[in-house]
Amino acid sequence: MNKIIKKVLSCCFIILFFVISGQFVYADSVNQLEAQGAGQLVQIKENSEKKLEDYKEEYGSDAYGIAAYILNAVRIYSIPVCFVGIAIGGIYQVIGIRKLDERDRGFGIMIGCITVLVITQLLPLIFAIVVKGWRG
Repeated sequence: MNKIIKKVLSCCFIILFFVISGQFVYADSVNQLEAQGAGQLVQIKENSEKKLEDYKEEYGSDAYGIAAYILNAVRIYSIPVCFVGIAIGGIYQVIGIRKLDERDRGFGIMIGCITVLVITQLLPLIFAIVVKGWRG
């Protein structure tokens, strides 16, 4: 009983120490952070618009440029989503050691995520080959 009280008190002390030693934020720094955040958002928007214009110029058409831009964004954002799906499938595989239906579900999730990952990584390449190769 005495050991439990010591553990609880030590945990409370550690939490209290972290709370007290936290960083203080003053009003000036909050205003500066908001200004920096707004500036970064404007910069991100300008960069994405510039990339879109570069794609339109590179492919020679608005439709092809927008499609290439979207495919590139899908290619980039599909990687973490598919890795999370593969991890979830792995968890179901581990749970499936005792339950075979869970193991099959995990295997299906992993195969589906790997298939989507391969498709989303190859689709921009295939699009570029078809548009630039056959269109000239």
